[in-house]
Amino acid sequence: MLEQSATFGSALRRARLEAGMTLIQLADRVHYSKGQLSKVERGHKPPAPELARLCDAALEAGGRLNAVVTDKPRADVAASDSSGDQVATTSYGDAPPARRQVLTAGAASVFGTALPHHRPSTETAADGTLLDASRTLFDQFRRLGQTAPPGAVLPALGEQTRALRALAARSGSRTGNGLLILCARYAEFAGWMAQEAGQEQAALRWTEHAVELAQATGDSALASYALVRRGLISYYRGDASGTIALAQGVRSRRLPSRVLGLAAQREAQGHALAGDYNACRRKLDHARGLLAEDVANGSAPVLGTTNLSDPVSMITGWCLLDLGRPRQAARVFDQEMARIPAHALRTRARYGARQALAHALDGEIDHACDLTRDLLSAAHTVGSATIALDLRRLSHTLGRHPRNAAVKELAPLLAFALSPAAQPL
Repeated sequence: MLEQSATFGSALRRARLEAGMTLIQLADRVHYSKGQLSKVERGHKPPAPELARLCDAALEAGGRLNAVVTDKPRADVAASDSSGDQVATTSYGDAPPARRQVLTAGAASVFGTALPHHRPSTETAADGTLLDASRTLFDQFRRLGQTAPPGAVLPALGEQTRALRALAARSGSRTGNGLLILCARYAEFAGWMAQEAGQEQAALRWTEHAVELAQATGDSALASYALVRRGLISYYRGDASGTIALAQGVRSRRLPSRVLGLAAQREAQGHALAGDYNACRRKLDHARGLLAEDVANGSAPVLGTTNLSDPVSMITGWCLLDLGRPRQAARVFDQEMARIPAHALRTRARYGARQALAHALDGEIDHACDLTRDLLSAAHTVGSATIALDLRRLSHTLGRHPRNAAVKELAPLLAFALSPAAQPL
């Protein structure tokens, strides 16, 4: 830590002098006190990643400062997730089945062999109704995921995935294949809910299960989208290079433009985390072009978010914040937050936390507190481990202004929101 502090301090002083900026001017730009910056420059105070991003942008250092203090990724999820052993031994309602079970069910459905004593040879009206009803139920689960904590949704998703596999094996080949494709979407969504619950190993296992199901039906789109989902896990672990590598793994002209566009967005987030502004902007532009070509496929649920009218713009705000440009990020968030549906509590809390953080980092402390107060109820309702990460960043930023009346009033509410009692079920 001392070595890193000295290295960053020297790099910061060199970049500041090259930019012809005094400590007072830099302090005014990044909303840190002159005394704090002086301690950081002299190596007496460890640099926070947030400060590195802000200074890098203010001094136009091209990512050099950010690189010195890039967050070290957390330990591998297989070792860090205490729920890992439990995932492998719990009932199917909580965790996905073994790969052999998936392949057996997939073959039974695709080839129409089904289970013993049940060999459907033709599709029936009931088969089509079953598939339509299952798709409608999936949409309801996604809506529930916007308004309920992940622990309340995960068991039901596990049971529904099990039920769909059984139904697929008893249906005609076309309907069975459709049910397995939908089953893969349930598994992918369960992975997202597991990540929201802070269970990274379970999230990876559910995502792997989704890939197995998708491969059994020949659905290459979901198999590739799984890399985008895994990239998000890497992003939240602070692993910029891992995020970029996973997103870059999604490259095929045969894939839908939506999958390629979502991969480009994730890669942009990785570049932002690494402090590479130009690469980030290029990927955001690429993502916008690809998503503009997206044509909805009525036979399957939409991959990715359905609650953002312009996802590239919102991710642009997210990236600008990670690039240490909070004022630009705040403008984007202010515009895009108004477009999120009122019922999408999880989405509103997620981007609302980023919006408040952007304003706080830009020195608008009172406004940031107002925004935070408005989102805490939704954040508590949905119980998200990933939203909690941004709330901690926000709490740390507001904590630098202990004499501010709005901060004093908000502090106990924010502390409760981050307490174990308020964490996801």
